[in-house]
Amino acid sequence: MTGAQVGRDTDAALWTADILGPRFEQRVLPLAPDDEGDVCATLVRCVAREPAALPTTAEQPAVNAVLYVHGWADYFFQEELAEYLTDAGFPFYAVDLRKFGRSLRPWQTPGFTDDLAVYDEDLAAALGAIREDLKERLGPGVAPTVHVLAHSLGGLITALWADRNPTALGTLILNAPWLELQGSSIIRTIAMHLVDPLSRADPRRPLWLPEMPGYWQSVSSEAHGEWHFDPLWRPRASFPIRAGWAKAVLAGHAAVERRLDIRAPALVLLSHRTRIQIEWSAEMMEADAVIDVEETAHRALRLGRRVAVFRYPGAIHDVFLSRRGVREEACRDLAAWLRAYSA
Repeated sequence: MTGAQVGRDTDAALWTADILGPRFEQRVLPLAPDDEGDVCATLVRCVAREPAALPTTAEQPAVNAVLYVHGWADYFFQEELAEYLTDAGFPFYAVDLRKFGRSLRPWQTPGFTDDLAVYDEDLAAALGAIREDLKERLGPGVAPTVHVLAHSLGGLITALWADRNPTALGTLILNAPWLELQGSSIIRTIAMHLVDPLSRADPRRPLWLPEMPGYWQSVSSEAHGEWHFDPLWRPRASFPIRAGWAKAVLAGHAAVERRLDIRAPALVLLSHRTRIQIEWSAEMMEADAVIDVEETAHRALRLGRRVAVFRYPGAIHDVFLSRRGVREEACRDLAAWLRAYSA
């Protein structure tokens, strides 16, 4: 079954088999239609090896779940991370946002929005479905705390969302978040002046940018990496960059520069160095080939008053797709963080 076929006719109220295998199930979350038609998000859950035990007393157990949010031209496929956290006692869910991955429909412009706040609806639907699912499994008195783990563009989306929704999450974990345009705020300002008139005239107008497949080559099993991707959901050359989307992202970067006020504790995971280039080289297997990690570490301090930054020598852009030793260390650190902030 291809990515485009999965979930097309799924009953929105039911959990069904997911493409990742027997430990994973998905549920379609209907959203309000937009100018392209019907829209949905898709929630994925990792099934525990043993059924969760119901409480034997009137006191309900504390439940700390994780919600994963993917990046640009991406979708959830990190089953190793999901199984690790689930087996460590943290119910794990992931959401494919509207027009990405499992939620992408043939009539839609892949990944397009001209306002990052539109994903508030996706995240609200995911959180509601998570709480509903955990209450069905563990009892109606359960009030779970949800910790949000987001990557790259997902990190920018959820940081802005957490600023607007201070009580919605337990902690915010950002895996190489895209908090600033590669280069500097000066380049971002210039880019905004160039993009703004194009966005006003035609928000879906594609911008010409050079293809940079080096990071894809570092992670894909078709090249130098370990991971298999659906070619429709995570294409080699990314999705086309469109004027309205670029303007929305630049506006998000500007909001981070002005400073956010995220009340929840935040953890930012980063590589120790950046290597951005068009052609692949072996050095890209041990560095971030997408964002400027030094600039990101600096911007992270503007997210809120409780921010920790963990750096991983040898990590790539998605820390949890790095070579085994690096990603195992990051998983241990993440589990320790979640235990420290468990309700």
